[in-house]
Amino acid sequence: MATSLKIDDSTKDRIRRLADARERTPHWIMREAIREYLEREEARESFLADAMAAWKDYRETGRHVAGDDTLAWLATWGTADERPAPPYRD
Repeated sequence: MATSLKIDDSTKDRIRRLADARERTPHWIMREAIREYLEREEARESFLADAMAAWKDYRETGRHVAGDDTLAWLATWGTADERPAPPYRD
């Protein structure tokens, strides 16, 4: 699928300079930039969807893990005394 994109001269120059420095084509730089942007934004959307689902579940059930319990558990990660995840509270 061919797509055209209008960009200002300053941005074109920046893309050309970066392409030259990386020994890539401007086309490759633009495709890579779009791919990275999409991956980042899709990950952000996924995170937000997960957060909203967790918030909905909390409102419906009241189940949660207390912040202090979570911090104490995380402090043991990677140690000889690593603890299992704390239980949910209602």
